[in-house]
Amino acid sequence: MATLLLMVIYLAFIGLGLPDSLFGAAWPAIHAEYDLPISFGSFVTVLSFLGTTISSLCSAKLINRFGTNKVTAFSTALTAVALLAMSFTGNYWLMCLCALPLGLGAGSIDTALNNYVAIHYSATHMSFLHCFYGVGVSVSPYILSLVLNGENGWRAGIVFEMKKR
Repeated sequence: MATLLLMVIYLAFIGLGLPDSLFGAAWPAIHAEYDLPISFGSFVTVLSFLGTTISSLCSAKLINRFGTNKVTAFSTALTAVALLAMSFTGNYWLMCLCALPLGLGAGSIDTALNNYVAIHYSATHMSFLHCFYGVGVSVSPYILSLVLNGENGWRAGIVFEMKKR
């Protein structure tokens, strides 16, 4: 059972890494669609980072109160909803608004699972955990490149990444 749980956590970290490199790969298509300067991508990134920082700082209290499983489940759902909303929005400022819950969810997942693995498994497993995160970050732009030229462009890529979670 412990091995199965560890495999699920590894898969969750692949899913955690997917959206982290997705926005940077999609931004050239997004900024062209919205007719924005390329520098405006930094607002979305900063808001996502702000959400991640806030949730990371609050996660210890949330984990102690609700448990790792509930925090992880809620945070995964929050991240999925934020990605879905980001793909359907037709407005840059709404996309910025979606970046905050995306970061909030990602930060809580990251903190909860890192804490769980640190307490229950060896340092080797922690290293593999972050290796799987790297797999998600590495694969995401490739997957986006496959769907970018499709009918829905970058929006289909974000929805496809969300479905992998």
